[in-house]
Amino acid sequence: MTPLKIALTKGRLEEKTVALFEKMGYDCSQIHNKGRRLILPVGDGEIEVVLAKAADVITYVQHGVCDLGVVGKDTIMESTGGFFEVLDLGFGKCRFAVAGPKDSGIFKGYSAKTVATKYPKVARAFFENRDMDVRIIKIEGSVELAPLLGLAEAIVDLVETGSTLKENGLEILETICPISARLIVNSAVMKLRKEEIEDVVCRMGEASRKKGERVYA
Repeated sequence: MTPLKIALTKGRLEEKTVALFEKMGYDCSQIHNKGRRLILPVGDGEIEVVLAKAADVITYVQHGVCDLGVVGKDTIMESTGGFFEVLDLGFGKCRFAVAGPKDSGIFKGYSAKTVATKYPKVARAFFENRDMDVRIIKIEGSVELAPLLGLAEAIVDLVETGSTLKENGLEILETICPISARLIVNSAVMKLRKEEIEDVVCRMGEASRKKGERVYA
């Protein structure tokens, strides 16, 4: 039988997911000794892991070259769909927040404000929901620079501890929503290989619950 391909976001989410696989009883020695390989077997070969950047995990699942993927909710919120989000894995926790100088005035007055972010879709949806007239500027690097250089009154970004904001004289002005790692499934595969997918989802959910982490479908 063709193994299920699951795309993992490289880095911390990869490490956490591999630990979850091991809790499920899978042999992950190939991943621990991957070298430069990017496609690796897990266990007895019923699953193959594909290592990729977060945005590419979405792309591979959308186009069906990977059946499942593990990616942050932040990346999902910036995507255009084409998959099912089936499980909150409970790790990789942080939050989307509006941040800026204490006196930024982003939520005061009626004049148009400027917000810098790596996540324009998330930022636009948040401010539109508040009926605010906001100009969104896409930043690829350290978004904290934008208010320091006078480019924007505030930023929308992921915040874990808040230490980077604090060290740059910024603070959280409002939390938008919590973020964590999610399991996604290609829409067509969900129907074509339903039993296999449900088995993996169920086992991953059980393994996460054993760690005391919140899981829901």
